[in-house]
Amino acid sequence: MSTIRLTMAQALVKYLAAQRIEIDGQEVALFEGVFAIFGHGNVAGLGEALYHVQDALPTFRAHNEQSMAHAAIAFSKANGRQRLMAATSSIGPGATNMVTAAALAHANRLPILLLPGDTFATREPDPVLQQVEHFGDPTISVNDCFRPVSRYFDRISRPEQLLTSLPQAMATLLDPEHCGPATLALPQDVQTFAYDYPVAFFAPKVHRIRRTPPDFYELRQAVAALKQAKRPLIIAGGGAHYAAACDALAEFAKKRGIPVAETQAGKGALADSHPCAVGAIGVTGSAAANQLAEQADVILAVGTRLQDFTTGSRALFESSDKTLIALNVGRFDSLKHQALPLSCDALIGLGQLDAALGEWRGNDEWREQSGTLKREWVEIVRRVTADQGLALPTDAQVIGAVNRQAGNDTTVVCAAGGLPGELHKLWQCSGPGSYHVEYGFSCMGYEIAGGLGVKMAKPEREVVVMVGDGSYLMHNSELATSVMLGHKLIVVVLDNRGYGCINRLQQATGGAGFNNLLQDCRTVEAGAPKTDFAAHAKALGCESESVTGIAELEQALVRARSATSTYVIALDTDPLPSTQEGGAWWEVAVPEVSEREAVNKAYQGYREAKQRQAR
Repeated sequence: MSTIRLTMAQALVKYLAAQRIEIDGQEVALFEGVFAIFGHGNVAGLGEALYHVQDALPTFRAHNEQSMAHAAIAFSKANGRQRLMAATSSIGPGATNMVTAAALAHANRLPILLLPGDTFATREPDPVLQQVEHFGDPTISVNDCFRPVSRYFDRISRPEQLLTSLPQAMATLLDPEHCGPATLALPQDVQTFAYDYPVAFFAPKVHRIRRTPPDFYELRQAVAALKQAKRPLIIAGGGAHYAAACDALAEFAKKRGIPVAETQAGKGALADSHPCAVGAIGVTGSAAANQLAEQADVILAVGTRLQDFTTGSRALFESSDKTLIALNVGRFDSLKHQALPLSCDALIGLGQLDAALGEWRGNDEWREQSGTLKREWVEIVRRVTADQGLALPTDAQVIGAVNRQAGNDTTVVCAAGGLPGELHKLWQCSGPGSYHVEYGFSCMGYEIAGGLGVKMAKPEREVVVMVGDGSYLMHNSELATSVMLGHKLIVVVLDNRGYGCINRLQQATGGAGFNNLLQDCRTVEAGAPKTDFAAHAKALGCESESVTGIAELEQALVRARSATSTYVIALDTDPLPSTQEGGAWWEVAVPEVSEREAVNKAYQGYREAKQRQAR
């Protein structure tokens, strides 16, 4: 057997560089590159190895470990989970910074290869800089924090362990059912240890995403249920995107005359102009989709994990007289909510459903009702997003301005807070790839880094990041990275001077305004300073400006589109209003006992709402 002597780190990067994937008949590199912030835990081993493979496996320097991992995750999401990036850090705070990103990837079923440095396997110099000592178990390091938020975890304590661990990590990253973060903890001494690796281990490997067909009996059960339906509804989730099934779903819905509602992850599966598209569903859903969900007798959920925002905390469409069919590649998800499971790939499953349904089609009255409700909702969207000439516009009005300026080449990026809810309700999608919102983990600080990842994945698209002042102040450093790498973003900062979304939730549950808006926080007597976001962005190398009102925003967006570098637009908004039309109940626990009458009243409403909840 022919061998080659390499350090563990050299073998790792050589293997990653040899991985390929077939997409639409074309072979491309599986890994776009590696985001890295070096420290004593990875610079001498992995850093030296990466230096020598820059042409095959580029290294990108970032400014924050959590943010760079978010960018890598967004890159994968924008590529439909078919192309990946890795992220490496040193052994201490650099590693723990990435744990939040790992949790985000785990919740959203998105792949990223995490390569945190670790302490010495030999333990000879212990305790080393940044080492956290566990008095009762010397095998534990901070990297064990990755275990509950990784789909695959291994600590490489000997260089030859790569031979078995790397293929398993690749299988996890590309598995449509078990997809998520894979973490290989890399002790800094083991990174430098050499081993005689088989040359064959580094031969180019072409991966293909596995597509699982439906079980015969599950398919027959689903077809029988659909053929009995008088009021069918489809709920499209993120799985429709990841299975490249959006076009098939659009054709299936049109042919069968079934309205289609979309989750946050599923939004954009159909263009809003599609005759069957009825908008977002659930807590942040359209009135059209939610009314249809309440009346539907059969619901076909395609590629959604049916979380509480989709189901209205199990109170929207879970009455006993409904039949729920869960078409999902994940068996875990297809068994939720007492659904009829249809465990399979979305593209293959829709194709086989279509073939088995014969001439069946939903009834005309139901289609006409869905069309009427959709037209009524479109008028609501037009009204609430129109410019009212306010000095402090609402989130909805800002969304309207950005949406009107967006072309078919635009992708909007957002995460966490009130903006994703308003976007879910109100943003009019041009089709797949136009909407990128992280709401499975609802992670503040994802927005700018996520926008960078989307732009790296789709450089031909105009990427518009919408972010509140709270998220901007949490993580903004990758603005500098976007300028450094030449990946232009348009960033719209909505400054409502605090955590406006949680302030509204606090008051909706009877609480007093407290510790959310800056005016309600403990500050110096003069109050919290007003942040100049445009000046801050300019200091990071961006073009920027501050505007007042919607008319000025629309003019600034025109200038931003013609710019060649990242362009930040800041404006003040009203923290109080949100779109009241549409929506559904969301369970947020309210105290049973309080000195505040408003809380006691909210608790009574909470108890009443829970009576509608499925048991």
